Amino acid sequence: MASSFLLLFIISLAFPFISSSNSSTSIPLSFLNTNSNQDFYQKLTHLASFSLARAHHIKNPQDSSLSNIPLYPHSYGGYSITIPFGTPPQKMPFVMDTGSSFVWFPCTKKYQCSKCPVSSQKNPTFIPRLSSSARILGCLNPKCIWIHPKTSPKSLCHDCESRNKTNCKQVCPPYMILYGSGSTGGIGLVETLDLPNKKISNFVVGCSLFSSQQPAGIAGFGRGISSLPNQLGAKKLSYCLLSHRFDDIPKSSMLVLDTVYEKSKNLSYTPLLKNPVVVGRNALSGYYYVGLRKITVGGQKVKIPYHYLAPNSKGNGGTIVDSGTTFTFLNHGIFVRVMNAFVNQVKGFSRIEKIERLTNLRPCYNVSEHKTVSLPQVKFHFQGGSEMALPLENYFSIVGENDVICLTMVTDSKLELSTGPSIILGNFQMQNLFVEFDLKNDKFGFRHQVC
Repeated sequence: MASSFLLLFIISLAFPFISSSNSSTSIPLSFLNTNSNQDFYQKLTHLASFSLARAHHIKNPQDSSLSNIPLYPHSYGGYSITIPFGTPPQKMPFVMDTGSSFVWFPCTKKYQCSKCPVSSQKNPTFIPRLSSSARILGCLNPKCIWIHPKTSPKSLCHDCESRNKTNCKQVCPPYMILYGSGSTGGIGLVETLDLPNKKISNFVVGCSLFSSQQPAGIAGFGRGISSLPNQLGAKKLSYCLLSHRFDDIPKSSMLVLDTVYEKSKNLSYTPLLKNPVVVGRNALSGYYYVGLRKITVGGQKVKIPYHYLAPNSKGNGGTIVDSGTTFTFLNHGIFVRVMNAFVNQVKGFSRIEKIERLTNLRPCYNVSEHKTVSLPQVKFHFQGGSEMALPLENYFSIVGENDVICLTMVTDSKLELSTGPSIILGNFQMQNLFVEFDLKNDKFGFRHQVC
């Protein structure tokens, strides 16, 4: 990727926190640079590949077994926060992920991360013995089931069945978590989350002993019971993502968790839908589903069959909002229609199929002879009448020395028949948008805002 545009990124949150009141916590979001020597096309291809890998995991989450760990050749690219755990507090960086609901950090001095970027090895690891409030999660603790939702409490604590349960010291079994871009495993802790204006004791957090391709811990902000917002008792979650044009500059924006509800102003809202309940598909319950009703390109409605827009009894279909996905994923049957809408409307620019093959992004256009570029606008139309009109830089990316642009949405025909959401709205499309998850009233709100 050219240094003039999109770099592979991991966003880090720096301290100190800035708190406006005792009922809310504001966390600064800022960009960190990574290896700028990486080939441009490798970087752009990585972001497309990562988005597809993420879609594979969201649509087909695998059982947590060592033999099924998917390994991907690229590091994680996304947004992260830094928050303190322990007594005294240890500041830990986390990838901010609304598509999962578990919080974990690299743990102990023996932590191992395979196939991770060299830069990730510099990330701090949590040292439990340095915290007086760290405790291993016991299997009799009701929160153990948060880590193992598919397992019955009796099978979790089998060693306690033949003993006095009140004195049983069996620990909660180790966890194994798979992500689209890697995996991690370790043991559960109960620890103190030490925010500047509020301490949360008995917070369930993962002490990961090994990971694959995960450059930092992950803070799950999803709808699951173990997520950071739920354990904090947050009524609202909101954030504003910096434009990727600030990749080389250490600027920051804010992530805010409110524990006392106050109605926001000037937001367009759509309901957060009830999650589909499918036997064996626990992951679906942690996603933020929204009612995307149609997509327009240049004011023209893209004809999308209804079965893509609403999840059925098998959990197939629907739209989720996922901060951990970079480029928006569209099931192949939707993507082809969106792509053809551009192909049919865009005149005067030639397509560059070589770049399309290199990056797996399409369509790509040569704009080298044009001083200004005007393309059909993309709008997402949601249940309730709210519309998200995307700025051009949110759905087309400059490739090379400003001579080629590509649509930053991805697809994979192999996922067409798989279960899970048909549309995954990624963070690239959310640049310079203030978004709010109203957890009390089950609403998703947004407005345009320079972050």
